[in-house]
Amino acid sequence: PLAACLLAGLATLSGPRHGGAGEAVMQLAEDAARHGADAAIRRWLSHDRPLPGFGHQLYPDGDPRGAALLSVIEVDGTLSSLRDAAFAATGALPNIDFGLAALTRSLGLPRDTPFRLFALARSVGWAAHTVEQITSRSVIRPRGRYEGVLP
Repeated sequence: PLAACLLAGLATLSGPRHGGAGEAVMQLAEDAARHGADAAIRRWLSHDRPLPGFGHQLYPDGDPRGAALLSVIEVDGTLSSLRDAAFAATGALPNIDFGLAALTRSLGLPRDTPFRLFALARSVGWAAHTVEQITSRSVIRPRGRYEGVLP
């Protein structure tokens, strides 16, 4: 059932890389506002944690979702400094989590907005997959198969 699929998906939104990344970016931004972007980045990386809001394993050349969002909103000074400091320290570009945090801050939305928007977007995708499975009467089992010249 559609409701069961959505509940299962929402139940998995946790952890620092999936559902918790938006909150972590908001925390990183607050640290940057208090202590400066370079210090906040150094402190975060010194704890051997993935830097929230930057880089994405599926998008090594930059997250197009984050880039699209950042191209249409005004990024505040703290986040601009954070973006520059993160790139200087890691070479990583902003991802969707950074974009959602920037949107949240630019519009003065509640702190948990990045999580809510991420969950909403994922829910639409899960619902589409569920409808596709129901109408095709077969389970979707995505498989990745590389096509092209091997590196």
